[in-house]
Amino acid sequence: MDIIKDILTGVDSWPDLGAKLWPLLISFSLKLLASIVVYIVGRKLIKALNKFTDKMMNIKGFEPSVASFIRSLINIALTAVLIYLIVDILGITTTSLVALFASIGVALGMALSGTLQNFAGGIMILIFRPYKVGDYIEAQGQGGTVKEIQIFNTIIITTDNRTIYIPNGGLSTNVIVNYNNQTSRRVEWVFGVAYGTGFEQVKQIIRDILKADSRIFPNPAPEIVIKALNESSVDIQVRVWVARTDYWDVLYSINEQIYTTFNAKGIDIPFPQMTVHLVDKKS
Repeated sequence: MDIIKDILTGVDSWPDLGAKLWPLLISFSLKLLASIVVYIVGRKLIKALNKFTDKMMNIKGFEPSVASFIRSLINIALTAVLIYLIVDILGITTTSLVALFASIGVALGMALSGTLQNFAGGIMILIFRPYKVGDYIEAQGQGGTVKEIQIFNTIIITTDNRTIYIPNGGLSTNVIVNYNNQTSRRVEWVFGVAYGTGFEQVKQIIRDILKADSRIFPNPAPEIVIKALNESSVDIQVRVWVARTDYWDVLYSINEQIYTTFNAKGIDIPFPQMTVHLVDKKS
């Protein structure tokens, strides 16, 4: 309002108003042009600095998890500096902005409490390293391979190529299953056979199938037991150990071989069924 009063002071006609406004418009246009140039140059410098940082971290052997976090942090910090420079060029009083931010600091703190928690969670993840880039994890009801650990989120890629952003705050305070920490995994199946089928026969068939697969570890030895006597089937549980990278291939391969071999050997794989007896009340 004070600026408008200063402009209108002493203005008696439209030419006088134009004479006062024209220099202000020229000054603002120059500042705006300078701001645009600074923004374009600044973005290019930020990209160049990010590439240089990546190169230096690769030379120093930084872990991908740490590198992605530092890259994200530097990018945000440099962007904040660029915004500050543009605001200063436009002539906006920075002291007024500081006072404004201070006055709404409490409100922003409450609004950004989740964001600050995610930032703290990212720090905790880098310190304790429950997972790293390249690990397959399950957390927050999602599963996938870690692509990047940012300052607020962890990015994972699912097996069907979906990109999921999980907040670091939840990851740092909840259960995380990391499938890459161990070199081996146990594969487990439950196969149902019909009542009356000889268990020793079925056990030998399964043992032969497992023995022929070189991906299955001989030690610990495969485990073949009767798990349960269900209403429609005798459930046979099979457990073996394999290399972590062979888990899914072995799981599906043995499924196929069991189904094919059981059919070839005449072993019935039952399905749920119910026998109903009708009683004639008249008799």
